[in-house]
Amino acid sequence: MKTNILLPTDFSDNAWSAIVYALKLYANESCVFYFLHTIDNEALYKRSLVTDYFLEALEEGATKDLLELKEQTITSNANEKHEFEVILSAEKIEVAIKNSIEAYAIDMVIMGTKGASKNEKLFFGSNTVRVLNKVKACPLLIVPDEFDFVEPSQIAFPTDYNRFYNGEEIEVLRNLTELYDSKIRVVHIEEEKKLNEVQRYNINALDEYLNQVEHSFHWMPNYAKKASVINDFIAELDIHILAMVNYKHSFIERVMNEPVLKKISFHPSIPFLVIPE
Repeated sequence: MKTNILLPTDFSDNAWSAIVYALKLYANESCVFYFLHTIDNEALYKRSLVTDYFLEALEEGATKDLLELKEQTITSNANEKHEFEVILSAEKIEVAIKNSIEAYAIDMVIMGTKGASKNEKLFFGSNTVRVLNKVKACPLLIVPDEFDFVEPSQIAFPTDYNRFYNGEEIEVLRNLTELYDSKIRVVHIEEEKKLNEVQRYNINALDEYLNQVEHSFHWMPNYAKKASVINDFIAELDIHILAMVNYKHSFIERVMNEPVLKKISFHPSIPFLVIPE
C-alpha cells in the first residue's frame, strides 16, 4: 500500500528544501508525491487590468513549472519506489490542500516554514499559518528553510497530560517512528508540584498507547516560556522532529494567536509535525 504525500510548492528554494526532506524521509517507502501549486484567482481578480488572457498565460506557466519540477525531482531522486503527480489549483492554499487531501487520500502534508518571501521576523510564513489554522484533516510536517536531512532517531512529544490522546493521534506518531525505528521522548514542563488524577490517568494511557515503541518520559522545570524550554529540550537530547497535537487551547493555538514579535522565540530549528485533533 502506497503512502500519499502532498507537497505544496511556490517553486521557492524553501519549498524545494521541504521536497528534498520529504523524499529522504520516505526514501524506503512506496509513495506517491503530489506537487500542489495554487493560483488564487479570487485575489487576482481584485487587481486591475487582469484579463482572461493573462490568467490563461499564468496557468500555462504554472503547469509548465510543475511539470519541470516533477522532471527535476525524478532526475535527482531516482527512486523506483516513488511516483509523482502534479496538481494546479485556482483556490486559496488552505482550500486547495483540503480538497487535495480528500481527493487523493493524502496521508501527510509536508511544506516549508516560509515561501518565497523569507521574513526572518516571522514565526511562519502567512501561507503556513493559514494552513495550520484551517487544515485539520491530515498531519502536517513543516520543514525549516535549508534544513539538512537527519534520520529522525529522536522525536519529542511535549504534553501537559491534561488531555486524553486518542489512538488515531498516537498512530501518526507510531507510523513516523517505524520509518527509522525512532524513539519518542515525551516531555512535560512542570507547572505544578505533582500530577492530578486526570494527568496520572492520561500519562498511563499514553504509556500504554506507546507500548510497542521505544519511549521515555521527561520532566523539564518551568524556568522560562514554553517555547524556550522546548527549544532547550530539543538541543539537550538532540531531537530530530518535534511533534504536537493541534487541539483547542493547545500550545500551538496559543502561539498562533500571539502578537508577531512574541513568536520569534519559537522559530522551529527542526521539522515540526502538527497532528490534527
